[in-house]
Amino acid sequence: MENAPAADRFAPTALMLGNLVTGCSVLAPAGMLPELSSGLGISIHAAGLLITFGAVTLCIGSPLTAWLTSRIERRILLTVTLAVLALGNFASAFAPDYTSLLVIRLVMLAVGALYTPQAAGTAALIVPVERRGSTIAYIFLGWSLAAAVGLPLITFIASRYGWRAAYGGIGALGCISFLLLLLRLPAGLKGTPVDLKTWSAVGRNRAILLLLAITMLQMSGQFVVFTFMGPLLKKLTGAGPDAVGLVFAIYGVCGFLGVVIATRIVDGWGPYRTSLLFTCLLLAGITGWALGAGTLVLMAIAVAIWGLGFASTNSMQQVRLVTAAPKLAPATVALNTSVLYIGQAVGSAIGGLLFARELLHPLGFVAAGFVVLALVLVVLSRPRRAAAVTA
Repeated sequence: MENAPAADRFAPTALMLGNLVTGCSVLAPAGMLPELSSGLGISIHAAGLLITFGAVTLCIGSPLTAWLTSRIERRILLTVTLAVLALGNFASAFAPDYTSLLVIRLVMLAVGALYTPQAAGTAALIVPVERRGSTIAYIFLGWSLAAAVGLPLITFIASRYGWRAAYGGIGALGCISFLLLLLRLPAGLKGTPVDLKTWSAVGRNRAILLLLAITMLQMSGQFVVFTFMGPLLKKLTGAGPDAVGLVFAIYGVCGFLGVVIATRIVDGWGPYRTSLLFTCLLLAGITGWALGAGTLVLMAIAVAIWGLGFASTNSMQQVRLVTAAPKLAPATVALNTSVLYIGQAVGSAIGGLLFARELLHPLGFVAAGFVVLALVLVVLSRPRRAAAVTA
């Protein structure tokens, strides 16, 4: 990469914006559950299944697409993926009914599953080794922005102009991101091919399996509450659309700040200590939500603390996996994304069952329980010696 042109320094930003589109595409239903429910004539629980079934598709699609597409040049692969996400969101805006919307979403996310892991793997190809950790964390700012800016805007647009307009806006953003990536990402980038030997090596690496378990537990805990955050705020505190949008904004802005902080300290602190810090913040925030349920101010403060950890913990998981076994990174980053979506599916399914039964207060304590288990595993994953972080 020493001969890369100067313009390539903008490539990480182009990759980050692609994660913004991906994050908005994945999280969008959470910001407009009431509008989807009323507009399609379905229950809040059924609308929440758009996230649950989408997460199942993503968790299957991420490792599968990593295997099938590992030999494809990265700029072609990532730009085509963004084009599919843009078209999928435009198609969602014109979906005539719930079934059509669900089918469009599943097809769109089956392809979109490869963007986040391949973007992280591509980052490792375009920056020096000493900047790899901070660059991967920077690329994950896109997910933070999806929550910080995307979800509040989705909630605002959907509450005033309808859910179809919100999907159209995401589609337009996808087109812009597609063009930026096409112009900024260097051509000719190819990662290490993923084959059966790669998956076998991953399966024998206990450190990697432990890190993947941490990701799943972290995401399961968060999505027990996050999927239904808007309806929960309305039922528990009487919050309207603007108040819900404000809480989403607090969550996302703090998530953005969390990743910025993580990006700045990870190269000095190391991925393990940084991960431990933000997992503790994650637990503190979700516990605060559980204890403060029913009081909007307390819940908003808890969401701010939770937000500091939500995206930074996942970006640290990606950094730790790449550091643990650089040669296996294409597979491990894809698997991490897969178990992330397994966590989303598990959490949103459990949250949906509790929400449907009006068990609104226990939701927070169930979420905290998952994160406690994740924190225990983070402590157990502490590197013991240099050999512990080799493939």
